[in-house]
Amino acid sequence: MRETQHIYLVPGFFGFANLGKLTYFGHVRALLAQRCAASGLLARIHVVKTLPTSSLPRRAVRIAETMAATMRGHGAAHVIGHSSGGLDARLLVAPQVSLPTPLDVGRLADRVRTVITVSTPHFGTPLASFFNSLLGERLLRVLSLSTIYLLRFGHLPLRALLQLGAIFARLDNLAMNSAVLDEVFGLLLRQFSAGRRHAVQALFAEVARDQSLLVQLTPEAMELFNAAIHNRPGVRYACVTSAAQRPGLRSTLATGLDPSAQAIHAVYRTLYRVAAQMPRERAPRLAPEPVGVLRRAYGSLPSLQANDGVVPTRSQVWGEIIHAARADHLDVIGHFQDPLRNPPHVDWLATGSAFTREKFEALWTAVVRCITSG
Repeated sequence: MRETQHIYLVPGFFGFANLGKLTYFGHVRALLAQRCAASGLLARIHVVKTLPTSSLPRRAVRIAETMAATMRGHGAAHVIGHSSGGLDARLLVAPQVSLPTPLDVGRLADRVRTVITVSTPHFGTPLASFFNSLLGERLLRVLSLSTIYLLRFGHLPLRALLQLGAIFARLDNLAMNSAVLDEVFGLLLRQFSAGRRHAVQALFAEVARDQSLLVQLTPEAMELFNAAIHNRPGVRYACVTSAAQRPGLRSTLATGLDPSAQAIHAVYRTLYRVAAQMPRERAPRLAPEPVGVLRRAYGSLPSLQANDGVVPTRSQVWGEIIHAARADHLDVIGHFQDPLRNPPHVDWLATGSAFTREKFEALWTAVVRCITSG
């Protein structure tokens, strides 16, 4: 009799797995279920409802709680974390880790066979430092609500787009941006139904109470994390890397003529520029094997500046590279442009990276292959 394999999907920074139909892993979960069945893997897939911006230990506890509530009898666990969710997974299974929970974390970690990280900032991201300021926090709030709005309605209001463009054109003007940010946030929030608006407000209230994760994702903090947190013997560590099209004339043309896409592309240009500022002294030293994989996948070794709009590409390497995607940070979890698909894929980061459903399927097929071959 085949044992059930439990697959845990862990959202990243500001994950909104707890907002009803606004599904963070919706496309991933459906595809994983299909690919697991095709490979003969008897799997149950669980989405962990993390605390959006709380500390890594508190987020790791949520994985442990989900495992304790869902694992019955025998069967192995496989933890897949997107973005900072990959760090939650690493922390959970680290030998002799101490987490703020009465659960027997070591017993749960002993059942984990695979940790797969997707676009995870193992060596930090400069964007965390950027958002860890008064203006940065307010900007992050608007960007996060914009993402939720876009995935809910499929587009952003033209007025909000124009204001976002004005914000990114004058990031150095704190007074102007604070007022416009509040206006855009209110404009977007008013478009939701009363029930959904309450859920969104509850999410942001939770975020306001604890934003520890921002500090912990900086390159400086991740240097300390990696010095203290070690791999667990017997666990297979693998990663998926992503590198988006570098902003420029080519990416602008690839984005198309749609004004909405061009406005979002303007946001992306700023995010890419900030994420590209990885301090050289904090950059990871890659072994020959991952260097070879990255060169074959991207044509050359990505520079220290290369990123997916959020995380430097070379910061995403931990363990073996099972897939290297030409994609942005949200493409890899199914948020790319494919309106004809049912349910449709909706793009948020318009990067001109030409990520498609075929590439999405290849990425997550590689993930299933990693689980079944382990």
